[in-house]
Amino acid sequence: MKLDVRLTGPPGEAGAAALRGEVAGFAGAWISEGRHDPFLPVLAAATATRRLQVGTSVAIAFARSPMTVAMTANDLQLLSGGRFVLGLGTQVKPHIERRYSMPWSEPAARMREYILALRAIWAAWNSGGRLEFRGRFYRHDLMTPYFRPEPNPYGAPRVVLAGVGPMMTAVAGAVADGFFCHAFTTERYLREVTLPLLARARAQAGRDETDFEVCGLFFVVTGFSDAEREEAARAARRQIAFYASTPSYRPVLELHGWGDLQGELSALARADRWAEMETLISEEMLNAFAIVAPPERVSDALHARFGGLVSRASLYVDYDRNPGAWQEIIGDIARR
Repeated sequence: MKLDVRLTGPPGEAGAAALRGEVAGFAGAWISEGRHDPFLPVLAAATATRRLQVGTSVAIAFARSPMTVAMTANDLQLLSGGRFVLGLGTQVKPHIERRYSMPWSEPAARMREYILALRAIWAAWNSGGRLEFRGRFYRHDLMTPYFRPEPNPYGAPRVVLAGVGPMMTAVAGAVADGFFCHAFTTERYLREVTLPLLARARAQAGRDETDFEVCGLFFVVTGFSDAEREEAARAARRQIAFYASTPSYRPVLELHGWGDLQGELSALARADRWAEMETLISEEMLNAFAIVAPPERVSDALHARFGGLVSRASLYVDYDRNPGAWQEIIGDIARR
């Protein structure tokens, strides 16, 4: 299991943070699209490091044209010396339509075509052949010499797709190079739903199982004092409650018999009663969604639960922490 670091700060901090991750022994650095565009921090991280894989986890695909993403990803692949990984996600309908003012329809089918469009664009650039992609959602059939990049000596970047539901998971298995497990997952959902779906989709597409990476992002609740442990638990509960209020993530809850909770949390979110939501996350739910362990047991707990299920892991730790002590935890995980 490779251990990756999540970079969540602004672009100006990404280079130094990525370099610290490389020195600490992380295999990769993932940058999400939150308060900042994800590609600018990736650029900073790539130029500051020499070995670390760098990627988006995730960039919102439907907020952008396949052509603009293909161009940015191709440049980052070139600049990083082949270390860039393009991680894509869909976001949900209200954000695409109301935040990005972009079209939304049939997200699984659209994402499948989106990735195929990217591959067609990169193939045309790298082979010098004609660009001829026409689908239901995207059309790319104009590429004049002035706008055509030179063939990339490192080839096209790998594409990893994030998802939760069965349709998007199947798309990842069929056309992507890897799958991002959403933080809102459990060992049981991963073992009983996600991995079998990926395997079936890969088999049906005739794709090699060995070159496919499953990347996990896991909540960790730990601390070096009672106060730290309580802060960590509250932070995890808040985030779990937020995700659980999203209708598209309901299948995870239903597998555990917690489906009705999604409606309750969604109603509280609509009423802007965010502070109440975390109180509905029980101890049982917290332990299902998070690694809850003392610092010296985090590595053992992570490997016991997810070892053999994912090929890469990163830790969801959105609370203040002791950097020196966490370095020891990270080292324990990375050495396994």
